[in-house]
Amino acid sequence: MRNPSLAIDGASLTLERLRRFERERPVVELAAAARARMRDSEATVVATVNSGRTAYGINTGFGAFANRVIPAQKTRKLQLNLVRSHACGVGEPLPAALVRRMLLLKANNLAAGFSGVRPLVVDTLLALLNADVLPVIPAQGSVGASGDLAPLAHLALALIGEGEATVPAAAATASRHTLTGIDVLHAAGVVPLELQAKEGLALLNGTQLSLSLALDGLFRAESLLDASVICCAMTVEGLAGSHAPFDDRIQQASRLPGQVDAARRIRSLLDSDSEIRRSHEHCERVQDPYAVRCMPQVFGAVEHTLRHARDVLGAAINGVSDNPLIFGDDVLSGGNFHAEPIGFVSDFLAIAVAELASTSERRIDLLDRRVNPNLNMFLTTEPGLESGFMIAHVTAAALVSENKTYAHPASVDSLPTSAGQEDHVSMAPWAGRKLARICDNTARVLGIELLAAAHALDSLRPLTTTAELQRVHAAVRAHVPYRPDDHRLDHDIANLARLVDSSELTSLIPAG
Repeated sequence: MRNPSLAIDGASLTLERLRRFERERPVVELAAAARARMRDSEATVVATVNSGRTAYGINTGFGAFANRVIPAQKTRKLQLNLVRSHACGVGEPLPAALVRRMLLLKANNLAAGFSGVRPLVVDTLLALLNADVLPVIPAQGSVGASGDLAPLAHLALALIGEGEATVPAAAATASRHTLTGIDVLHAAGVVPLELQAKEGLALLNGTQLSLSLALDGLFRAESLLDASVICCAMTVEGLAGSHAPFDDRIQQASRLPGQVDAARRIRSLLDSDSEIRRSHEHCERVQDPYAVRCMPQVFGAVEHTLRHARDVLGAAINGVSDNPLIFGDDVLSGGNFHAEPIGFVSDFLAIAVAELASTSERRIDLLDRRVNPNLNMFLTTEPGLESGFMIAHVTAAALVSENKTYAHPASVDSLPTSAGQEDHVSMAPWAGRKLARICDNTARVLGIELLAAAHALDSLRPLTTTAELQRVHAAVRAHVPYRPDDHRLDHDIANLARLVDSSELTSLIPAG
């Protein structure tokens, strides 16, 4: 059994702690102070039911039925009906990593003590999380307002013994297998929850799917920006390009800290001695195209977007997105479940990541165009007899075109639901899901650039690049061997797309 190493309290989870949880998967437990706050909040709900005082979601219907008062003896049935009726999700199940994140975020949300639920609810969520018993949650069906209702209903079904969940297979090489009903709870060592007043609503109201998707986009965007810096530096060398646009004096004049940082990172890969650079110090080329020369500006804009995303999502992981909320004896109905802030962030990230792919595609084209006179067209060995990287660029263009469609913001759309009671919605889950598609496409485009740039450096031998980029080149060749003649490239692209999406490349950028 793993030792407890992460206590949640609804206030102290950070992006770094979340990352560490996902890397190390420690046991998670409810902090004692949070347990006490939850009991106080639960007492207010009990008192509200016993007094007959009307409070939304505790003794009323939901959505358009908010004005229907429910008798005290039916409040438990109300919560059970809510979970069952809202389990309307469709589409492919969410991947395991996202479900783990949703379980942790939902537990942390309730641990804040504003939702009026028993600590037992969080304990049951954490029992599933710690046993890696993961509810089967369809990806589609939420509009990101009044919470991610349908996805979270499927999560809640697993807690009451009526849902499905996957568990690790006995063999390490086998896929996870699925349990149903009461077996889900038995696998986690707990009994089904008997929902009390407000508890079904507290489980369903919340933005945990929208937030989990946005966080996934943020973490992947950070890796993709790192990879873009590396790809750009390699392409600069492959093109025999100018290092002057990355001079710190130019960046400081912009007054944009993200740009200053992006240029510094590019310089860190180009600053040491390069035989390639020395070979063209006195060439007649005056300037390089924008996809090389203006990358501090583009990457800096992406970095500013990431900083905004970190601010918003770093706050949201401790934010309470339930409704109504309990403050002492007051039960207040509001709208924290509206995922507009998260939808905006996912849309902003989608635009930023799409630009990483767009600029990468332009650099691939530059490598193909023989901008460096020491390279053959399309990086071929025998032009005409071979096609080289001609169609690899076409693939990149196709992916970039897809990204342009996916980058259209989801959050500008809204369809009224619940007979107009929920008349403006965020569409944040779709914003997050299409962000994932953009990240997939961008990793593949950068994989193509990495492959082409490494091929260019091989073609320029015996000239060598900087020591830093030689390490990058070696990492690439550890995954894909150099093959100068025509061959199928799809497996090479897939291998390098996985490299781009990992942390291996990031470790090759010098710190400081």
